[in-house]
Amino acid sequence: MTLTLYPAIDLKDGSCVRLRRGEMDQATVYSDDPAAQAAAWRDAGCEWLHVVDLNGAFAGRPVNTDAVVSILSAVDLPVQLGGGIRDMAGIESWLSAGVRRVILGSAAAKNPSLVIEACKTFPGRIAVGIDARDGYVATEGWAETSTMAASELGLRFEDAGVTAIIYTDIGRDGMLSGLNLDQTLDLAAKLTTPVIASGGVGSLDDLVALRRVAAGTRIEGVIVGRALYDGRVQPGEALALLRA
Repeated sequence: MTLTLYPAIDLKDGSCVRLRRGEMDQATVYSDDPAAQAAAWRDAGCEWLHVVDLNGAFAGRPVNTDAVVSILSAVDLPVQLGGGIRDMAGIESWLSAGVRRVILGSAAAKNPSLVIEACKTFPGRIAVGIDARDGYVATEGWAETSTMAASELGLRFEDAGVTAIIYTDIGRDGMLSGLNLDQTLDLAAKLTTPVIASGGVGSLDDLVALRRVAAGTRIEGVIVGRALYDGRVQPGEALALLRA
């Protein structure tokens, strides 16, 4: 099976950063030119980009609009975008601007009818981001943790036409400590919707472990951030491994 590599471009104040466990005051800046970073991942052979407007996720509205537009102008790769997109107008605006897939996170947890409407209006172009802390859904840029289990939220959209569920373990995100394979597999086993794993990749060994358990499941890809920026994972090696 082939897994898709989604290099992460997380935007804070117009720059590419990586957070630790979702804490905005724990940001490491890797590039002040998001368009150039997008081009670098394209040149390395990546076929998708995962872009998040971090400021937007906290503000509840798009903030890093200029940076996202610069990415869309610089590369012709498909982009999935999340962060601060909370209504149909915002979804339509980004899809019209060239985003391939919009990710609804907080909106999915708090306004599930929006996901259903968006999937009907834009089939195949809506993903749901499930960010979990200790297995429970977190919202508002991970600042709030709900009492809803991640699997419960995923099951809400089984028949909605969601193109993918992006599952992130907040406690591991940016920590290079390995994916939470148990929770990712548990979620994928309960769903028919494809699942993208996220949070914690720190080495090629973590991708090997994912490949080993993903066979025969609904897991279709993995998001990698800090490990790519730090050079712990080389994109070419990761792509070869995930495509093997």
